Amino acid sequence: MCACADPAGARAHAIARALAGDDLDGAIALGLLDPDFDTACACAACAPTCAQRSRDARQARLRALAARERHRARDRRLQRRAEERAAQRAAPAGAADTAARSDDAAAAAPAESAAVPGAAPPHPALPSAVAAALARAKAKAAQRGSP
Repeated sequence: MCACADPAGARAHAIARALAGDDLDGAIALGLLDPDFDTACACAACAPTCAQRSRDARQARLRALAARERHRARDRRLQRRAEERAAQRAAPAGAADTAARSDDAAAAAPAESAAVPGAAPPHPALPSAVAAALARAKAKAAQRGSP
């Protein structure tokens, strides 16, 4: 910290004192992160190294805040993806339960077109190989059960 006592740079001196005393919260409260820092918190009479220390502290804090925001955005993105995956996993299980309960109703009712104009085609609840194996197993069970 320089020994400048110019009253025009009182705010800059207060920030420099707070930084020298490792009082980052105090420096922030005095205006370290203000948008007008370069004009409002400058002292033309201070030594260049003193002013540079304040600018360096400001840049370091802005980088830390930006990194924290990137980390929070990443956490939100990962959370959203996890929720989407969980919803995709739950949808086929829910569809299989609904299909099992409505087998009799579906057999009795005529097939209706489920296509909605502009909507994406629905994903099958089971992969085709699994659906074929299930159909074979149901057919075998039906043959064994009927005399």
